[in-house]
Amino acid sequence: MTETGKILVIDDDESMRKLLVMTLESKGYKVDTARDGKEAIRKSKSDLYDLALVDLRLPDMDGIELLTAMRETAPTMMKIVLTGYPSLESAIEAINKGADGYIVKPVKAEQLLSTVQEHLRKQREAKTYSEDKVKEFIETRVRELETRE
Repeated sequence: MTETGKILVIDDDESMRKLLVMTLESKGYKVDTARDGKEAIRKSKSDLYDLALVDLRLPDMDGIELLTAMRETAPTMMKIVLTGYPSLESAIEAINKGADGYIVKPVKAEQLLSTVQEHLRKQREAKTYSEDKVKEFIETRVRELETRE
């Protein structure tokens, strides 16, 4: 089954970026990459991504700083942290700063794909719920206005 979604992979390790891109594109995702935090912020301001895979250790900024910045540039984008240096403290801080998930490197393809798929499903459900709530509000309001006439 081909998946849909546009993903931004942020990692300074070129071989890791290539591996992630190959894995995700093999399932039909559109994938873009960034080598560092500044590039990721610039891209998230100019393009819409459904999900970002964020390395915690980047050359120009901490991945946690990037999560905070991207929460402002792309609030609806899902953000999953990738790290080769896991700790309870970094996991808690990542979640508190807006990460939707946390994956430890080296990542297995199946784990990566299932995590990405699950977070994109949650995002679609939230969007559908929001759209349904707006529609319901408008319909209710129209009925209220019609009964006043």
